Amino acid sequence: MSTTTDSRPVVPTTTRPRPSLIHRLGPLPWVAPAAAALLFVFAYSMVELLNQSFRYQGAWVGLENFKLVLADPLFRTAIWHNALLLLAVPVLVAFALAVAILLYETRRGMVAYRAILFLPYILPIPVIGVVFGQLLQLNGAFNGALDGLGLGGLTQDWLGNPRLALWTMAAVIIWKEVGFGIVLFLARMLSLPEDVYEAAKLDGASTFRSHLHITIPQMKGLVFFYVISEAIVMVSWVFNYAYVMTNGQGGPGTSTVVAELYIYRTAFQDGAPELASASAVLLFLSTLVLIVGFFRVQRAQGGTFGD
Repeated sequence: MSTTTDSRPVVPTTTRPRPSLIHRLGPLPWVAPAAAALLFVFAYSMVELLNQSFRYQGAWVGLENFKLVLADPLFRTAIWHNALLLLAVPVLVAFALAVAILLYETRRGMVAYRAILFLPYILPIPVIGVVFGQLLQLNGAFNGALDGLGLGGLTQDWLGNPRLALWTMAAVIIWKEVGFGIVLFLARMLSLPEDVYEAAKLDGASTFRSHLHITIPQMKGLVFFYVISEAIVMVSWVFNYAYVMTNGQGGPGTSTVVAELYIYRTAFQDGAPELASASAVLLFLSTLVLIVGFFRVQRAQGGTFGD
């Protein structure tokens, strides 16, 4: 009876070490402290804001503060002004898109032009408010320039006329915000394949038709993102303009009172922090509706910001 022996070398088996807990958690331990601090600050502020909006001098009053705010004609006027400022958003989008296309087609000096057009966006809002508040006075430099050009008939009290003050402020906001849109759209255009435009030119398409049928459809998601961003600006980020350009009064009269300025005046000038909290909650909810609506539309389209 013969036996056979296996002459192959025996390879020792090794077990892969189990990853430690910190490796399984990934980046969570590193971002957790900052996330916890942000969550605490935001959550505490929101809880305190909600709590105060349902109280008066410490006593629970339910929805009474909200009823008083909604019944206040000044609050309705402020909300109406924010709604009117939303009309500036299509102007912003159209102007930013047109300038971006112009820079894309020009190319020469594009970097310098892009930097110049983006400069207003990075300037502090109080500085812009003070400068334009001086320029647009009845005897300011803007009217002086119109007189010098023989256009004295166009001079107006741009900030002193109740019919013009809100639109003057909207024009200043457009001047500041349009640079962001120009840089955003131009960056997307430069990432598009040029052979598509060359093929369109070979087919006889004009520059206008090429951008209308190629550029804009490719930037649909990005344009929508810019629309929502600027809509949020017009709803809840215009306090500095209204406060600085009107010395905190929202004048002349109530012609430039917006929701944020109403909250400020209610809390600090009228001494009614509970009503200010209720109006702040209403403003937050309106902004939240815009944000949620944006993400719902993006999810329904199945696109991203750059699409």
